[in-house]
Amino acid sequence: MAAGGLSVLFCGINPSLMSGATGHHFARPGNRFWPVLHLSGFTPRLLRPSEQGELLSYGLGITNVVARATARADELSDEEFREGGRLLTAKVERLRPRWLAVVGVTAYRTAFGEKKARIGPQERTIGDTRVWALPNPSGLNAHWTAETMAQEYGRLRAAAFATEDRRP
Repeated sequence: MAAGGLSVLFCGINPSLMSGATGHHFARPGNRFWPVLHLSGFTPRLLRPSEQGELLSYGLGITNVVARATARADELSDEEFREGGRLLTAKVERLRPRWLAVVGVTAYRTAFGEKKARIGPQERTIGDTRVWALPNPSGLNAHWTAETMAQEYGRLRAAAFATEDRRP
């Protein structure tokens, strides 16, 4: 595990209204984060949003780019994303996970000013932390299936838990 104890810090875009009300990440029914996390091998069983605290036992953490809850991520302004990127950078510098996994490439592009970023490992690092952009598991992201998302999340898992520290 990384110095801060986390192999991967997953970072959603922002809380849904349901997540904001419950305090649980990816709580909206139909969001595929928890099933994809399990299908990709990060967790040995399917966790419920209310069990998010168990992620720590697997070397995983969870946060958001923007703290404000909205019905849809497109309600956020570019400035909110950029400020979220600044706050996220400070959090990563403090926690020092091995990988930061931003769940949503469009959010990553806006928060970090990386307009041409694609899904996968990024050139950017934050200190020693490497960055990976993952597909957004929202049900609105219909061109990614749970299976194809699980393959991409699995690539990150393989890199995060590789015995040697090397770029994928």
